Amino acid sequence: MTKMTTEEAFIKVLQKHGIQHSFGIIGSAFMPISDLFPKAGITFWDVAHETNGGIIADGYTRATGKMSMCIAQNGPGITNFVTPIKTAYWNHTPLLLVTPQAANKTIGQGGFQEVEQMALFKDMVCYQEEVRDPSRIAEVLNRVISKAFRGSAPAQINIPRDMWTQVIDIEIPPIINFERPSGGLIAIKKASELLSNASFPVILSGAGVVLANAIEDCKFLAERLESPVASGYQHNDSFPGSHPLAVGPLGYNGSKAAMELISKADVVLALGTRLNPFSTLPGYGIDYWPKDASIIQVDINSDRIGLTKKVSVGICGDAKLVAKQILDNLSSDAGNKNREERKALIHQTKSAWLQTLSGMDHEDDDPGTSWNLDARKRDSDRMSPRMAWRAIQDGLPKNAIISSDIGNNCAIGNAYPTFEEGRKYLAPGLFGPCGYGFPSVLGAKIGCPDIPVVGFAGDGAFGISMNEMTSCARDEWPAITMVIFRNYQWGAEKRNSILWYDDNFVGTELDPYLSYAKVAEGCGLKGVTVKSMDELTYSLRTACDEQANGITTFIEVILNQELGEPFRRDAMKKPVEVAGIDPKDMSQDQLG
Repeated sequence: MTKMTTEEAFIKVLQKHGIQHSFGIIGSAFMPISDLFPKAGITFWDVAHETNGGIIADGYTRATGKMSMCIAQNGPGITNFVTPIKTAYWNHTPLLLVTPQAANKTIGQGGFQEVEQMALFKDMVCYQEEVRDPSRIAEVLNRVISKAFRGSAPAQINIPRDMWTQVIDIEIPPIINFERPSGGLIAIKKASELLSNASFPVILSGAGVVLANAIEDCKFLAERLESPVASGYQHNDSFPGSHPLAVGPLGYNGSKAAMELISKADVVLALGTRLNPFSTLPGYGIDYWPKDASIIQVDINSDRIGLTKKVSVGICGDAKLVAKQILDNLSSDAGNKNREERKALIHQTKSAWLQTLSGMDHEDDDPGTSWNLDARKRDSDRMSPRMAWRAIQDGLPKNAIISSDIGNNCAIGNAYPTFEEGRKYLAPGLFGPCGYGFPSVLGAKIGCPDIPVVGFAGDGAFGISMNEMTSCARDEWPAITMVIFRNYQWGAEKRNSILWYDDNFVGTELDPYLSYAKVAEGCGLKGVTVKSMDELTYSLRTACDEQANGITTFIEVILNQELGEPFRRDAMKKPVEVAGIDPKDMSQDQLG
């Protein structure tokens, strides 16, 4: 046993786990430990808003694979972490959430900045624990960090503020590492047999492939089977885009080639994916999920196997370990059935789609509507979203890390980015928070200072996180590039209004006089406004180059108001008026 303070014990556990970065806003409830951060080699990144801080942490960890920490003042500071922590949960991001709490002797009295912090995050984390006694602070912290790693998700330690500045006799606990699960022998054998006998095997690579560093193993499997590889929604970096067997992402505005080819599958290996229902919705009018195929689902979390799709074989295990075993257990003639025909079809389908994609300049209107046609006529001098995405592909460095926000213009770009390695695409995931694109690339750049990073967001989504412009201009923050699509509307909701609500645009219009480029300049950053494809390509290429010189650039891209496919055709329908609504029924008096 060694005598030390509780804050010293806390810091020593952080050091033992190699946690070097913390994100949040300074508060009195954790100043005993933040005071020690500089001595400990921990950098505290004081952000403009805790929600951004949590997303920055998510971006850092997703880009590097290293855990970071979120911390803020108890009460209102902590409540601001709800959205990013849930986002990180569905992004499978291991994060340490430290939630200082009101003091034990006043909890329950409705004191200053008090809220039920454990209840608040119950559905947001894979594990949570509160420190009950000063002598247990190291033990609890060690367990919470380990649980976050094992669950590949955020975990929470709640610390009443009177636990600090206590002198205790304590031993810093050892880190206990577990081997990652590798699946069952029987399940591996059955999966290998199905794939060996398949006439048209298809691999669907998900986040688990990236997290397990299994891209090469996935590639070996695909080449052995001559199997096309589709990527899960927002996981374009889970398979090398230049590989002949790569056919692009499924899901919203994804690759038509991926959809057409997976529809032909008799066996699907869903490798490292929970098969989220949104990720396999019909696209381009194609209901592509193969209803009669044998589905092999590999996920490290057994609770997610068979949750959304009928599964023939479920394998609970690490994507890399499972892929290696399946490869070793394939028959000598695996993949030979219809190999040449399948190879030719993959090439033909992929080439046709890429040619189609390169020629797509505009969005279609639904029958009976003309918004997109009218938008092109009204703003004939402006780029369409697809023209912008083509220009972006020409200007984006091949090694860049990008993050594309939620929203119509970003969603239109789903099929465009390709990557040669993992941890390059930081899309917001299936929790889908607007405002993700900007802060997440700040985190990525902190973790990968020598790699260009680019965030993308629509003007509505960017407005949610733009307050971080006030922090990232400081000298200690690394330079990034941010692209903001300006069409002066909440596009996804506007498309819904056109299709189902008779152009009743409630809450969909944005300020046409605001200039984010000028706001950037006011914050001491570089702001650029572009109106053509050539300007966009040049500005993006220049901005990425200038990151090396410490220059952060915000590129404001002026677009026409064309709108892509609605997010959820399956969830919307035309409302029916029954009782009717009349403004004369509005009371001028409030009762109560």
